[in-house]
Amino acid sequence: MTKAQNEGIYDARTLGRGKMLTLGLQHMFAMFGATVLVPVITGLSMSATLLFAGLGTLIFHLCTKFRVPAFLGSSFAFLGGYATVVQMGMAGGLTQAQALPYACIGVFCAGLIYFILAGLFAAFGPQKVMRFFPPVVTGPIIIAIGLILSGSAINNCNQNWWIALLAIAIIIVCNIWGKGMIKIIPILLGVVGSYIVAACFGLCDFSAVKEAAWVGLPVKWENTAVSVFSNPNWSLIIAAIIAIIPISLATMMEHIGDMCAISSTTGINYLENPGLHRTLMGDGLATALASLFGAPANTTYGENTGVLNLTKVYDPRVIRIAACFAIILSFCPKFSALIGAMPAATIGGVSLVLYGMISAVGVRNVVENQVDFKASRNVLIMALILVLAIGISYSQAGSLDLGFTKLSGLAVGALVGIILNAVLPGKDYEFGKNALGDKSVDFEVNRLEQNHD
Repeated sequence: MTKAQNEGIYDARTLGRGKMLTLGLQHMFAMFGATVLVPVITGLSMSATLLFAGLGTLIFHLCTKFRVPAFLGSSFAFLGGYATVVQMGMAGGLTQAQALPYACIGVFCAGLIYFILAGLFAAFGPQKVMRFFPPVVTGPIIIAIGLILSGSAINNCNQNWWIALLAIAIIIVCNIWGKGMIKIIPILLGVVGSYIVAACFGLCDFSAVKEAAWVGLPVKWENTAVSVFSNPNWSLIIAAIIAIIPISLATMMEHIGDMCAISSTTGINYLENPGLHRTLMGDGLATALASLFGAPANTTYGENTGVLNLTKVYDPRVIRIAACFAIILSFCPKFSALIGAMPAATIGGVSLVLYGMISAVGVRNVVENQVDFKASRNVLIMALILVLAIGISYSQAGSLDLGFTKLSGLAVGALVGIILNAVLPGKDYEFGKNALGDKSVDFEVNRLEQNHD
């Protein structure tokens, strides 16, 4: 029995119900700002997002034998995928609401990739599998995701740059100089602070909030991925799957890094017990289920790992309490309408930080894994991924038309990078050799510093 087990898991049982509920609320508060921001940016259902953040967390705990104290919230990594598929759908005459379920089909398939990866890890070990997905491939893909999204952030900021700059300033101040919980929730504070100021200046329309009911079902049929099969566009379905599946390479690395961070925080090696294959399956199942019902992809959350470190209470039951609070909140349409009334400038300011952060994480992944750019193969792989991904995305067509389907720039770049890495000689990446590099992919703002602690 480790010291962390004695101090964390077993002492939590003596806290009592009141303190356990309070700790659960704190964990929900920590994940809240980032989790609700994804549906705000993408247009996905807010209520479904909260419902499947809670259910996804409970599913993850079930798959991991109720051992791992992780909360699963909305993943930022798939933002580029949603935007790409919506763009292709709208070019074909669909509305944003009609195109989003197609993106959810792509995310569902990305969730299934986790199961394949878990099986490969169990059969061959991570070292052999990860040789085909080294940082020279995943890093540029992540860089491209952020750069492709940057235009939409600027467009939102143009609605009111003062509000956008206020959101950015709050996030920076809280992330750099904040202490305790303030440092853990910079996104939430940036959203709330700029939202309140915008409301005080009459920049928000609350008419939908007044009309919304207090209680309602969080899932609507027309928002689900299954709804598209009543009149499917097969070309868009194939394009969505091909566009989004490569993103799972980045989220896979993020998951491994999060498991390393949680293990480091608690002093318990979760990569061995319950095992990385189980945590991957839990994350993949949660993502696949959420996408079927029109919610964003899930990922283990760095904010909640920060709360674990802050409170020194590692009992997974506290996380499950937070999940139950999220589920309860999902049944309040009035709350969803309140989030929906957020001004575009607030979204733009926060998105500007997030998208830039995503690209910075890609750079960090390349740097901390010490990718050798004296080797021509590495230069060629990274160059082609970036140019194809960004160039095709910002071209007049916006995608590569193959006749039977269209490929997004990100999909083309990722496929070319994976193939080139596989066939060109000189593969030198070894997973597990550089602990800092292995967990360098993390899309949470506050985690950029925490991973170095």
